[in-house]
Order: sequence, then C-alpha cells, then structure tokens
Amino acid sequence: MQAQPQTIIGQSPALSAALDHLSTLAAINRPVLILGERGTGKELGAERLHFLSPRWANTLIKVNCGAITETLLESELFGHEAGAFTGATKQHIGRFERADGGTLFLDELGAMSLRLQEKLLRLIEYGEFERVGGRKTLQVDVRVVAATNADLPELADRGEFRWDLLDRLTFDVVRLPPLRERPDDIEELATHFAIRFTAELSWAFFSGFSDASLESLVKHPWPGNVRELKNVIERSLYRWGPQETPIDRMILNPFDTSSGIHRSQPKAVAESSSQAQQAPPAQLPVDLRVWLHDAEHQWLLRALRATSFSQKLAANQLGLSYDQIRNLIKKHKVNSRLLRASE
Repeated sequence: MQAQPQTIIGQSPALSAALDHLSTLAAINRPVLILGERGTGKELGAERLHFLSPRWANTLIKVNCGAITETLLESELFGHEAGAFTGATKQHIGRFERADGGTLFLDELGAMSLRLQEKLLRLIEYGEFERVGGRKTLQVDVRVVAATNADLPELADRGEFRWDLLDRLTFDVVRLPPLRERPDDIEELATHFAIRFTAELSWAFFSGFSDASLESLVKHPWPGNVRELKNVIERSLYRWGPQETPIDRMILNPFDTSSGIHRSQPKAVAESSSQAQQAPPAQLPVDLRVWLHDAEHQWLLRALRATSFSQKLAANQLGLSYDQIRNLIKKHKVNSRLLRASE
C-alpha cells in the first residue's frame, strides 16, 4: 500500500468543479486526460484519481515523458531484454509491468514521439506489448492517466500526435484551473506554505501577512501557478525573518535585487508606467525617433500592467490588434516571464 496523496488545497468554485470531476471518474477503469498549465497540480490530480479508485492499494507509477529521450523512454515504459542495445547487459522491467494492477501517470504526453505513441495505443487497446529487443508478447492491466499543457488536437492536426491515440485517451478530459482563475484560494494556499516552511525552519510561529501583501498576491498573474506561489511565499518569509510583525513585503521577482519595496509588479515596470504620463520635452532640439520609441515602450508597459499582463486586453486598451501588440512586445523585449500567464 502506498502513502496517501497530498491534499489539493482550495475551495474556489473552479477548483471544486475540477476535483468533483476527477472524483466521478475514479471508479471507472478508463484512461483520463488531465489538462492544465504548468504548476496547476496535474500530478496531484492523477494521485486523486488513483487513490479514489479500486486500484488504490496497488502501484501508482509516474513518468515525465518530456524529461527522457525517446530511446530511454521506450525502455523505461516497456522494458528491454539483455543485449537489446549497446549497454543493455541485463533484462530491465519497464514501468508498465511494474504498474500492473495499478495506475501509470504519463506527464507531458505531448512530447512523446509518434513511434512510441503507436506502442502506447496498442497497450491501451489490448493491454499487450513487447519489451525492447523481445519477442514475447506480455499482458498487463494498467490504467493510464495522461497529462499535458499542450494543445493535443492542434498537434494532431499538424500530424505530430495520433488522432486515434487521442480518441482512446480521452474517455474524459479534466481541466485544472490556473491560479488566476481561483483568487479566493490564494490566501489559504499562501498560509499553508508559510506555516509548513516556518516549521521546516524551526521558527516559533508564523506571524501572518499584512493586508497589503495579500493584495499584491491576489493581483499577481501567477504564470507559474501554485508552484510559483509556493516559491514566492517561502522566499518572502525567509527574507522577512522570524519577526513578530506580519509579512509586509512579497518578493515576487527574485531578479529584482532592491529591498524594502512593496510591489505587485517588478519595480522597473512600475517606474516605466509612471514615466508614461510624462509630457514631451519642452525644448528643441530633440531626437524624435528616440522619444517616440521610449513613449511607445512606456505606454505598452502601462497597458500590460493595467490588465495584469493580458496581451489581449492590453491590445484593446491601446487600440491595437493582437498581432500588433505581439510585435511591440518583441520589439521592446518585454520580460517574457510576465507574459506566460496569457499564452
């Protein structure tokens, strides 16, 4: 029997709907595809499916398909016989065999090659496969749960993902909401991470958050979702130290080396948006091209900041098309980290 899964924290309507969806799918022995941005908890969703299912007492095995080369991934999933390739000195039991009777979680499924997709399709269809270099057909009973942040139908349209595999995997699809769609959960998550980190540091107690720091957390777009929030809380708590006063400064951007500045966006953005309201130079001569370039940059940053870095909304604020604002972002080299939440 395996340890129980980590608790998925939050009570927002968006998260509750996704968790209820997962719970209803747990009992049925069919593949499930979990969609979500990075850091939304897709692995925790797979754990929930497994531990609520009749397979809960058997093995849950996880594989990140994007972190392993094609050759190694094939061997990891299906195993290999001794002598199958250079360096294969003994038989290797793959993860499908080890997960027999349980669940196999395939993360970053969109990175899997077409050749391996074909082998995966056969296994899901018939429960059959051969080890690399083997001739014997093996049979396993494994529930496949897959996850990705890629657009698999688009990949299938481009011929980069098999439509038949996609059809087989999507008995049902569960979408985990990004953190920006569940602002009501941010304080609960932040407090959970802070208390846990306080205990790890052996500090006496957690002093809480100020209203201003909580407001900055809610306003942040969270391109890295819950994983990013955890890092922000731990970083901010450690820099604040074991004080008795609530944390009043969130270190959202670790690359900003300034200290003692409370902000919901990086300092450079705040300064640039303030400068955007400056009037043109009062005297000539002036390099008009440079001035227009700077003004364009400042208004771009101001619009992005006002819309929590949503490119679509910022384009509307500036009277531009989506393609036009994308060109401006590229032209002015706006920090791509701030834009990931809108892609």
